[in-house]
Amino acid sequence: MSGSLPSGCPSDHEPAATNSPEEATTTTTTSIPEGPSQPPFQIPLSWPSNSSVTLDWIQNLISSFDWSSKNLPPSELPSVLPVSVFDALVLTASKILHKEPNCVRIDDCNENSRVVVVGDVHGQLHDVMFLLQDAGFPCEDRFFVFNGDYVDRGAWGLENFLLLLAWKVFLPQRVFLLRGNHESKYCTSVYGFEKEVLAKYGDKGKHVYRKCLGCFEGLPLASVIAGRVYTAHGGLFRSESITPSKRSKGKKNRRIILNSETKPLCLGSLEELSKARRSVLDPPWEGQNLIPGDVLWSDPTMKSGLSPNTERGIGLLWGPDCTEDFLKKFELKLIIRSHEGPDAREKRPGLGGMDEGYTIDHVVPSGKLITLFSAPDYPQFQATEERYKNKGAYIVLKPPCFDDPEFLSFEAITPRPAVNAYYDYKDVIDSDEELDLASMVTST
Repeated sequence: MSGSLPSGCPSDHEPAATNSPEEATTTTTTSIPEGPSQPPFQIPLSWPSNSSVTLDWIQNLISSFDWSSKNLPPSELPSVLPVSVFDALVLTASKILHKEPNCVRIDDCNENSRVVVVGDVHGQLHDVMFLLQDAGFPCEDRFFVFNGDYVDRGAWGLENFLLLLAWKVFLPQRVFLLRGNHESKYCTSVYGFEKEVLAKYGDKGKHVYRKCLGCFEGLPLASVIAGRVYTAHGGLFRSESITPSKRSKGKKNRRIILNSETKPLCLGSLEELSKARRSVLDPPWEGQNLIPGDVLWSDPTMKSGLSPNTERGIGLLWGPDCTEDFLKKFELKLIIRSHEGPDAREKRPGLGGMDEGYTIDHVVPSGKLITLFSAPDYPQFQATEERYKNKGAYIVLKPPCFDDPEFLSFEAITPRPAVNAYYDYKDVIDSDEELDLASMVTST
């Protein structure tokens, strides 16, 4: 299933050290040259005969995706990656992912290890390829934790997701792929991924999309790194021992009716997280699916306490006191979450912007809460000429305790290959707000 662990990689680049853990190193990128008219390698790609993915196979996959994005129309992707190869890759990765717990524990770090944490990447393939080169490829001493939102918004969500699945198959104990709120049926139907897949694989598109959704179900929800750092896409979650909210009946576009008799909200435990049911694409708001909804959709605030996340219509808002309680209770020092890009943060008074690709939201006696966003110049498609021009960032955690984050900011790879959007970015709601959550209800 996977090859032997490489101790180093061709791009074994260590990011430059910073003067303090809260000072980011910025990497300025240069424009990528136009690709050749003919690929410098053999396509279509074939699945390894022994199903053993190698570093060479992944590098060919990277080169193939890079070349095709610049030289072929999206509908020609099957000529690069046939459906049979897609099926083999997704099946192999899904078997690995579905066996992982809701919260993966990364404990086999040593004095030579580095852990790279990556936030939202949203279909921005060329920036992901740069990030992997800049941080150094995954290998025996370099772990990667991706914090979700691989698809939607950007034009290469499928290539993004498949590339990361390939790394997971190659190094399953060094690459960890967590789930974001966009790894769902609802979001992918609104923000472009479904249409992207149909455009790229034509009459096989529905098959490819269904296989991706099935793989999304297997993505873990959170990680704990070296017993010190908790990472999840949205963040914290409530205890499930509360009275569920009710749904209105008899209307197609029914809305949530908050139960006035709901008990006071309280933080959930890592034990409750481990027992949550994650194998539902669009988590309802009750029972064993309540916690996944919180983990994927919640946001921090500067106001104390836990409260419903009315802006999004799902999940929670939690204050610095909750961050302190969670860190102290589970003997952690750091929470790294993602979920908010520059468009979301400009609407969030009291919290920092996403210009550098990260913010330190809470500083409490037991540690810190960080929001990490790894998609620079986001979103790719924007209705106005004025852009956010944000940088992306990733975090490097080092020994001895792996809880003193080093921030590496980077600019977008330009120019992006010319391509059309797969969603109506001019009219679609921003930042996943005011969602029609009724359409997320699935049978359980």
